[in-house]
Amino acid sequence: MTDYGIQLPVQSQSTIYAEEWEAAAGAEDLVEIARAVDRAGFAYLAVCDHVAIPHRLAPAMSTVWYDPVATLAHLAAVTERVRLLSHVAVVGLRHPLLSAKQYATLDHLSGGRLILGVGAGHVREEFEVLGVDFGQRGAVLDEAIDALRAALGPDEFPTHHGKFYDFEGLGQRPRPAQRRVPVWVGGSSPAAVRRAALKGDGWLPQGDPRDRLPDQIARLRRLREEAARGGAAVGCGMEPLTIGAITEPLYVGTPKWDVGRRTLSGTPEALAESLRAYAEMGVHQIQVRFRSRSRAELIDQIGMFGADVAPRLS
Repeated sequence: MTDYGIQLPVQSQSTIYAEEWEAAAGAEDLVEIARAVDRAGFAYLAVCDHVAIPHRLAPAMSTVWYDPVATLAHLAAVTERVRLLSHVAVVGLRHPLLSAKQYATLDHLSGGRLILGVGAGHVREEFEVLGVDFGQRGAVLDEAIDALRAALGPDEFPTHHGKFYDFEGLGQRPRPAQRRVPVWVGGSSPAAVRRAALKGDGWLPQGDPRDRLPDQIARLRRLREEAARGGAAVGCGMEPLTIGAITEPLYVGTPKWDVGRRTLSGTPEALAESLRAYAEMGVHQIQVRFRSRSRAELIDQIGMFGADVAPRLS
């Protein structure tokens, strides 16, 4: 069966996807939704990352972006089994030892439930105010992944010597509960796909439509196979790559309101039949998002998906 996860509402409120009711929602809503996700058998819940939004982007993006580590730690304490994904952490904005301290602690406290999703970022002003070269963000991310691999590994005193980061002889505890924290690379540009193939344990596309996914997946596999034959992919160790996809918006059942023309709606079997196409392309996990008018309606949708749609995804 294809795994399924969800990007949580409330914690990020871009006008591209936020529902009206989220503007007045808060911590209690996030907790109840996370508990519903946990009960419904979702593989993961995810939160986003932005430090500060400039005026020029605020009308579209809003300025509501909860901190991923604080939010995931809060939700770890009120859930039991669901994994905790940063989708995605802009790790180039922070020194790897700082990120490692935060995410290692999160993994330790949650009993090994972290998936570290990383991405290059796109807001120039965030990089400038934090003193990071926006033009070098791709190269910074490439090295940050390597540095984080070292800092989140089993060694209490990790070592990394690179162009942007250099450290050794500095110990950090607690260590992650997992021996190897999965690193999923986000993004759909050619550079991001290559980065996922060569350095990632998973790929998180950014809104690729269905008709584009097969070519992207074929490129991922080709790059990874070429690297394996050449012995170049030291970062990911050539472990199996978890390929993801973000589905169309969903509504389980027949909606009595306008859910938008792109939204997939209908019976559980009809939705499952449509979503099974992702697995046929080679996708291992799908990220879903439900249309809703309230927290109660969203929780109902989550429950119906877990009970009635997910068992039919095989």
